Amino acid sequence: MRVFLTGASGFIGSAIIPELVRAGHRVLGLARSHASAEKLAAAGVDVHRGDLTDLDGLRRGAAACDGVIHCAFSHDDFNDYANNCAKDRGAIEALGGALAGSDRPLVIASGIARLTPGRVVTEDETPDESTGGLRAASERLALSFASRGVRVSSLRLPPSVHGDGDHGFVPMLIEIARKAGRSGYVGDGENRWPAVHRLDAARLFVLALEKAPAGARLHAVGDEGIPTRDIAGVIGRKLGLPVESVPREDLGWLGGFFALDTPATSALTQTRLGWKPEQPGLLADLEHGTYFARALSTTHTIHSSHETRAPRVTA
Repeated sequence: MRVFLTGASGFIGSAIIPELVRAGHRVLGLARSHASAEKLAAAGVDVHRGDLTDLDGLRRGAAACDGVIHCAFSHDDFNDYANNCAKDRGAIEALGGALAGSDRPLVIASGIARLTPGRVVTEDETPDESTGGLRAASERLALSFASRGVRVSSLRLPPSVHGDGDHGFVPMLIEIARKAGRSGYVGDGENRWPAVHRLDAARLFVLALEKAPAGARLHAVGDEGIPTRDIAGVIGRKLGLPVESVPREDLGWLGGFFALDTPATSALTQTRLGWKPEQPGLLADLEHGTYFARALSTTHTIHSSHETRAPRVTA
């Protein structure tokens, strides 16, 4: 297939590209900047310039391909999360509309966090906005295209998609710990975070493109639920800092998110698509990966404007 990939130069998208190529597919990658376009061209990817607000451009990209993987999401300002989700729904409407009636595949990235906190979430969970946050509306919109002749599936990602180059929540927790002089968790730290390695997630995106039936909900989950106290513990030990329970406000807007108890399973996904996580889990990645070997000042600079604001993040 020729595959239109949004988020092609991002942390997950850049791992999906070699998986697609290995499987014999060709890639048309969405690039919103000259730097992203150059990166994709250097990887041998055809470039489609545009962004999530260029709906006509998204339609053209989807119409020119045999399938679409949509893993782009605007992370420019977490405090404008509602608008970011609205952009996502607009993009899904454009992509799905371009594929309607063709039985071509559309795989969208969604989120696991906030899907009924406190119990292990399965793929059959069907959240609404009261439990699943604003991204539940994106998933619902996407899956509605199953009745319009699109082989659409939703691939739910956990709070931590980890691996070399990670610039998400865990590096932010490391930077907060460095600045505070302690590694913190919220409450008793028994609340659980699921996680997946980016390379395992990338393989699953390609399997979903090739094999997932219309309307499928999939979970890219390696670790079903790691107590956040254990995550904070590795961070503290690697930095030589005490590990303590802290008020969620001490973690800035990330505190509300790190306090979530949102374990999830991928058992049905593994059975249905023959996928199995093969890469190290999050704690092993923290122990032996590059999280503490590289400077994190850039990550802190990017997100510093959000640190003291009230948490509004959902997924």
